Amino acid sequence: MDWFYSHRYTIGIVVGVIFGVFARLNMLRTDYRQYPTYPHGKIIHISLGVIAAGLGAVAVPALLDKNYTAVTFLSLAAQQFRDVRNMERQSLSKIDELELVPRGAAYIEGIAMVFEGRNYLVIFSAFLASFFSILFAWYWGIAAGIVSIWIANYFKSGNNLSTIADIEQVPIRIEGPDLFVGSIYIMNIGLEDTRQKIQEQALGYLVKPKNRNARVTLANLGQRQAILHDISTLFGVYRDEGEPSLLPMAKLDMNTGTLGLLLLPQEKDADKTFVALHRVPVLESAVRMPSEAGVNKKKEA
Repeated sequence: MDWFYSHRYTIGIVVGVIFGVFARLNMLRTDYRQYPTYPHGKIIHISLGVIAAGLGAVAVPALLDKNYTAVTFLSLAAQQFRDVRNMERQSLSKIDELELVPRGAAYIEGIAMVFEGRNYLVIFSAFLASFFSILFAWYWGIAAGIVSIWIANYFKSGNNLSTIADIEQVPIRIEGPDLFVGSIYIMNIGLEDTRQKIQEQALGYLVKPKNRNARVTLANLGQRQAILHDISTLFGVYRDEGEPSLLPMAKLDMNTGTLGLLLLPQEKDADKTFVALHRVPVLESAVRMPSEAGVNKKKEA
């Protein structure tokens, strides 16, 4: 018992670093978007996670020893993580120029913000595990670390499209040169060959907002582009460079706020696409809540 007490700082730091790194690994996924890339993108983010875990774990002994000057290095760490955000933004912006269906600036900003925020969650996990290990016992530190990972896991992901809208598949309709998804006009197509390709390959969906907040969110151009990019990444896109008429599109019904989607997947599977649409993330930068404005709230009786 005396040994554990005399080495409580070392034990606390080790436990904090372990749980901080584990939290970062738990939040690190290379999914269908292939970002972060494997293996070098993952190596960069794991290395930053180790640094963040070390900072969070070491902050506890510094505070307990009243070495408040040493804690100021956390502000330096915050600056470094902001630089990481800028790095991600610049890298993704360069890559986006080569995409057949780009992510868009809003999606890129959301990804960059996520990678910065997850480093702060790592600091939180490491700090909590280290704090309980030093003040109470190492097993309490492990328990706190497990709870912190659960909290980090809760905050790592946001809402998806199914939470703000109802989705319905509708037929593609071509009247002369005019293309419609349901009743929503999409564009004018002059070439007969292009009309035939769209008729054979395209899928149409209506995304109906559930409330006034969702209506404004779906109207955001960044959110629309994120939907088109995600589906094109999952199922490919039936187009090549220099074919603007075969570009997936999203147009808004101005009267109802319903979003009409014209999708051109290489792998035409209506059921899989329907499921994937429900899982498209809602961008934080696209979320609007006009119902919370004082002018829009109903007066109390």
